[in-house]
Amino acid sequence: MLERLTIQNYALIESLDIEFPDGLVIITGETGAGKSVLLGAVSLLSGGKADSSILRDEGKNCVVEAIFSQDGKQTILRRVISPSMRSRFFIDDEPVSAARMAEVSSALMDIHSQHSNLLLSSRRFQLEMIDGFSKNGKILESYSAEYNAVKDLEERIQALEQKIQKAQAESASRSEDLKRLEEACLTEGELEALEQEQRQLENAESLRESAFGAASLLDGEDTSVVRNLKEAIKNVEKLSSVVPRIESLSARLESCRVECKDIASDLQQFAQEISASPRRLEQIQERLSALYSVMRRFSRNDISSLIALRDELKASVTGVEDLVWEKGKLEKELASHRGKRAEIASTLTSKRVAAAARIQERLQESIRNLEMPSACICVEVDSVNGFGPDGSDNPRILFSANPKEKMVELDKVASGGELSRIMLCIKSLMASCLKMPAMFFDEIDTGVSGSVADKMGHQIVDMGQNMQVIAITHLPQVASKGVAHILVYKDMSSDGRNTMRLKFLQGKGRVMEIARLLSGEKTTAQAVANAEVLLGENR
Repeated sequence: MLERLTIQNYALIESLDIEFPDGLVIITGETGAGKSVLLGAVSLLSGGKADSSILRDEGKNCVVEAIFSQDGKQTILRRVISPSMRSRFFIDDEPVSAARMAEVSSALMDIHSQHSNLLLSSRRFQLEMIDGFSKNGKILESYSAEYNAVKDLEERIQALEQKIQKAQAESASRSEDLKRLEEACLTEGELEALEQEQRQLENAESLRESAFGAASLLDGEDTSVVRNLKEAIKNVEKLSSVVPRIESLSARLESCRVECKDIASDLQQFAQEISASPRRLEQIQERLSALYSVMRRFSRNDISSLIALRDELKASVTGVEDLVWEKGKLEKELASHRGKRAEIASTLTSKRVAAAARIQERLQESIRNLEMPSACICVEVDSVNGFGPDGSDNPRILFSANPKEKMVELDKVASGGELSRIMLCIKSLMASCLKMPAMFFDEIDTGVSGSVADKMGHQIVDMGQNMQVIAITHLPQVASKGVAHILVYKDMSSDGRNTMRLKFLQGKGRVMEIARLLSGEKTTAQAVANAEVLLGENR
């Protein structure tokens, strides 16, 4: 139930702090006193948008706070709207999002405004009625999970298809480039090695002459560094026999002689190995020409960058294959989730069809108790092709005020008074199923009077036995049945502006308010007497 409501700086309300009792609470007041303003402030706790017209003082915050109790636990909802129209939401003093606020508030209260009868033609409202009656909450959660999974997978597959199409469009030229690079059989360092071998073959004769010439100078027939060093060693050895300190020079000269002899041998071997093969030179030139051509084709300066390009193209081609594989994997997941979605949707349809039949029976009985003895109501659930966020069902409420008349959709045939009575029956049914702590009615009895109003009042009273009902009404038959009666009236505030006030009515004050509702502008003695009778009957 709503235990306490605090409102500051909202429309006609300067400051308001009121505690509510359990059961049926009646709110009355003259037209324009601000009865609907009160519910407008409460509706802000549902997370809806607000415009600047709600601010009584444009320089101050608007604050609406409600304390609810349910199953022994208190929940405090608060919304603060700044002069810049920025909203902040709090649950038990903790900041939350608007969506979270709406979720929590919807479980604590339901508000029926003067325009809520229009909801009777809403598919969403009709589904909520059916699902609430059959307690489909858990099934709807499971369905929603599968529906969102399917939607997500379909979007991911679509994105992959676009990537694949783009990659495949580029694949032809890339594949041709990759083929040419792979046919080139690129090897790291090959270019440098071939260029060196080419220079050697082109200068083979001069290289051989230079090598033999150098070898001959070191260890030749005519001149020989090796023989000269050998003679020098003999002379040093003679000297060392007399001058021992130069004995080490002999070993150093011997080392030089051995090194020169080895160098001469290596040069002779190199000269002998040098080939002047024209065929080999031709092969090298052809290979170099091919490599230079590939480098020019791909605007690269060395083999390393060509190899890197080849590997990159190979990865891109493999990437297309990976995308195709990933798409196939996602398509298998999609098929699985689609199957689960269809299965849960089928379960939902079965439960909704069964619930619709029971709802129809209950509503039929309720509306006939509200002086529509010949009225017929039908609640249907038709399956449609495809799947929506809440399943694949299309509910309809059909109505006929006379059995001989054709049943058509409710909003197209029912009068305002009939719609009010039917909506009350539906709200009563939903309240009993959802066990909502608090329900607000803003003149749900519009368009009815007399004994019908009295019976609607009794039905609202019955609802108040199991929950808190706060009803704004203009009918004395309904107003006389509340456990508490609040009068809404206008007063002049300290700043000279009209402000809304609330007052609990008891005793004579309540009698006079019921009499006003009975007689209008001028309260007659007969109206007072009738008010006392109405209140006496409902004690």
